[in-house]
Amino acid sequence: MTYCCGILVRDGLVMIADTRTNAGLDNISTFRKLHVFEKKGHHAFAIATAGNLSITQNVLHFVRTGVENAKTKELERLEDMTDMFAAAQLIGRAVRKVDEVYGEALEQASLNFDVSFLFGGQIAGGPPRLFMIYSAGNFIECTPDAPFLQIGEHKYGKPILDRAVNFNTDLYDALKIGLISMDSTIKSNLGVGLPIDIIVTRTNDPSLEVNSRIDATDEYFRDLRERWSAALRAAHMDIPRPNFSRS
Repeated sequence: MTYCCGILVRDGLVMIADTRTNAGLDNISTFRKLHVFEKKGHHAFAIATAGNLSITQNVLHFVRTGVENAKTKELERLEDMTDMFAAAQLIGRAVRKVDEVYGEALEQASLNFDVSFLFGGQIAGGPPRLFMIYSAGNFIECTPDAPFLQIGEHKYGKPILDRAVNFNTDLYDALKIGLISMDSTIKSNLGVGLPIDIIVTRTNDPSLEVNSRIDATDEYFRDLRERWSAALRAAHMDIPRPNFSRS
């Protein structure tokens, strides 16, 4: 299980991912799911992963070391890309490459080829962009009309994003709302948990303004959790009780 979200607003991009991969009474594992690729002044990329861990790790390997371009026969790496759309295509090709290598064996073992990715960032001279890449290697792009994308266990965190985020939302308000979305998911699903990795990149600045990890000792996140819980309690108490009596 996992939860990752990306929020694309006018001022920049926020990406957030948890780190829990297995959950049970005595079986909790932590792996980083938000992977950063940065060359200051040239590009700032992040890939958030969900699904089978062995598959996502293999996809990341090919993204780093290179995937063959069918036309030029040259190996292309993510760090060599000069266009965000082409970079998303490269990740899609890496997904299909892993499927070619392991897909049949996974099928024989009755395991699904189940992965999804959020890919976001920017290249110097271009705006921040955000994509969701599926297990077939195809993808969609985030737009101002729908300024966030999610993968993993997204249903608990989606309502707050639906209600509170739009393309004109302040960049750090977007981060705050994303963290509330993550906290709501952690509260309702044992398969999602701390630590949380976050990145922030600002429009027209191809570098990471924030690249940080939040754990259980983080004072801001603890305060956010307490304030959000108190705000929800106060809101429901402030709403009049329903009066559907038939008498």
